[in-house]
Amino acid sequence: MTKEKKLDLPTLPEGYVLSTLSSQDYDNGALQVLAQLTTVGDVSRENFNKFVDLQLTPEYNTIVIRNKSEIVVGIATLLLETKLIHGYSKVGHIEDVAVESRERGTNLGRYMIRYLCNLAISCGCYKVILDCDLENVDFYKKCGLDERGIEMEYR
Repeated sequence: MTKEKKLDLPTLPEGYVLSTLSSQDYDNGALQVLAQLTTVGDVSRENFNKFVDLQLTPEYNTIVIRNKSEIVVGIATLLLETKLIHGYSKVGHIEDVAVESRERGTNLGRYMIRYLCNLAISCGCYKVILDCDLENVDFYKKCGLDERGIEMEYR
C-alpha cells in the first residue's frame, strides 16, 4: 500500500462504541440503518446470523457503532480479496457504509472509514477501494481516500 501510515481516528461521541457486528444487532437497528443506504429486502434472523458467522473468517469485517442505548447508529464492511497480482497481495473493499440520518455530521462515518482503512493496512492490503455516488466523493476525500477510475456494473 502506498499509504502505509495509519489514519488518525476522530473521537467518537461519549458513550458510543465501535465493535464487530453481532447477532444482537438484528434487534438493535443494523438493518434499519442499512435501509437508509439501499434496499435491504427481507432478511430473516437466520440469514442475519449466517452473515454474523462470516465475521469469523478473515475476509469479512463488518463493524457497527452503537450509541449509549446499544442501538446501531453506523455500519460498514471491509472485504479482503486475495490477488495473484502484486505478489499475492490483498485489496480491501469497503462496502455498505451507512450512518443513521440523525447521527450524520458527528464523524461516525469518517471514524468507520478510517478504522477500516487502518484495518486493511494491518491485514497487508496494498490498496483500499470503495464505490460511491458522486454526491459522496467529497466526504470520502475528507476521510483520506483519493478519486480513481470509473465504476462499471452489470445488473
